[in-house]
Amino acid sequence: MANLIDTPVLIAGGGPVGMSLALNLARYGVRSLLVERNPTTTRHPKMDLTNARSMELFKRLGLTEKLRDAGVPRENAFDISWVTSLVGHELYRFHYPSANEKREIIRRENDGHHASEPPLRVSQIEIEPVLKRAIDENPMVTVRFGTAFERILDQDSDGVTVEISDSETGAIETVRCAFLAGCDGGGSRVRRALGIELDGEMAVAGAHMVHFRTDARDILQRWGPVYHLQTGAGTIIAQNDHDIYTLQAWLIPGLGIEDMRPEDVLEGWVGTKFDYEILQANPWTANFVVAQHYRKGRAALAGDSAHQFIPTGGYGMNSGIADAAGLSWVLAACVQGWGDESLLDAYDAERRPTAWWHLEAARRHMGVRLAIGEVYAEAGDLDGAGPEADAKRAVVAAKIAAFGNAENESWGVEFGYRYDDSPVVCAEPDPPAIDPLTYHPTTWPGARLPHIFLEDGSSVHDKLGLFFTLLAVDDVDDGPVEAAAHAAGMPLEVVQLRRPDLLGLYERKLLLVRPDQHVAWRGDVLPQDIDGLLRHVTGRGRNVKAEVNDFQGSIA
Repeated sequence: MANLIDTPVLIAGGGPVGMSLALNLARYGVRSLLVERNPTTTRHPKMDLTNARSMELFKRLGLTEKLRDAGVPRENAFDISWVTSLVGHELYRFHYPSANEKREIIRRENDGHHASEPPLRVSQIEIEPVLKRAIDENPMVTVRFGTAFERILDQDSDGVTVEISDSETGAIETVRCAFLAGCDGGGSRVRRALGIELDGEMAVAGAHMVHFRTDARDILQRWGPVYHLQTGAGTIIAQNDHDIYTLQAWLIPGLGIEDMRPEDVLEGWVGTKFDYEILQANPWTANFVVAQHYRKGRAALAGDSAHQFIPTGGYGMNSGIADAAGLSWVLAACVQGWGDESLLDAYDAERRPTAWWHLEAARRHMGVRLAIGEVYAEAGDLDGAGPEADAKRAVVAAKIAAFGNAENESWGVEFGYRYDDSPVVCAEPDPPAIDPLTYHPTTWPGARLPHIFLEDGSSVHDKLGLFFTLLAVDDVDDGPVEAAAHAAGMPLEVVQLRRPDLLGLYERKLLLVRPDQHVAWRGDVLPQDIDGLLRHVTGRGRNVKAEVNDFQGSIA
């Protein structure tokens, strides 16, 4: 076939998820070709928060400090302020620590309840160039911006053949890849080419986005630098705490989009005319949808191609970064031959229910936003003067405080999700319920390994090997598992902590941790069938339901 390009993995889509996938694959020693139809990184402010779990995953790629340099200054807080308008009154503020303050809290408490990294306030406009420079500099990634995925020509047991095109000239090329990853957004051509439908609800809410620059800090920072300024009609996001902001104003029922001038939307929300420059503006609608399948043959979906949520809670891109972490080790295992393609089914069984978990959380948060909007509407004019107006504002403030701000405090949603239905996790019976609000550290199979800093100040996550790690909390004979892994060609490292004092947190003496930092198996002694355990967690064994009793013999 003329002009055939051959690559282990073709990644369609060069947003944060696609670029993260490429960097994760490179970390595992797997080459990829990444194509992105746009010639440059985005100029659209699609997200403004990289949560703490995503920052843990970026830390493995060596990108945390570069990302923080691109984001809001480390000393700036994450405060959420509810106001009447920007020329009116502040009603209630939810205070959250800066990245620097959060880092001190994490170090001081060090009890497993926190991530290894604080979250980051950063616009997608700023985060993408950091990732783009990283893939451009990585010899394991071939980067083709201005190149579009067109269609799948063929898929067989050995790989996928696709067409790509030059976005400017239209010139067609053919790519043969062992695996195809669709990270190409909500309108994913890869998903459509695979014939995968979406479940859920489309167009559940609408907003008018106005991205603008202004030096009017006397208006935008009347109450000091604030992450979100919110009313019942929408939110202004401070993108850099200096001069770049994004307004997300709920669409007004009965008013046609064509009648909504961005200038009127912005000035109406702020409450006055002021000097500004509009950088981007457009109406948009939000969806609550999840793909019916995350893989078909040797093709898989990640990010917005697989799930779309309203941005309350910030789960969209962040869920996609976790998709990339989960898919990358699976693809590496398949390409390198120490894992079975059934791992792609495991990826589906793990990440698809997690998408629904995030979707329902975003739906709950949206419900609170709507309820607070009703409070505003019922209160009427909140910008009056005098004791009666003060009392009215106090009532509204109390109601906002009572609703709370789970949208920015759902630590169980962020850290606590588990892969209970995964066919490559050694399940235990009667899994405990997960609290969406409070993260309860656990090593229950399928959960993320709780993080602590060790006596020498190092992160336990940094001690984990590149692929699988047997983490020995107390003195246990680990020789047999190393020998079995070597014989099976499975990459595994053993890390001896020798910290029996940590058993209260880690619950078992032995933890088999996967490349994505999730626990695959735990026990106080190794199971008799070590080979079966290793086959199971790499997708080469029998179904977990048939093997679980064999492995549970080692659970105290």
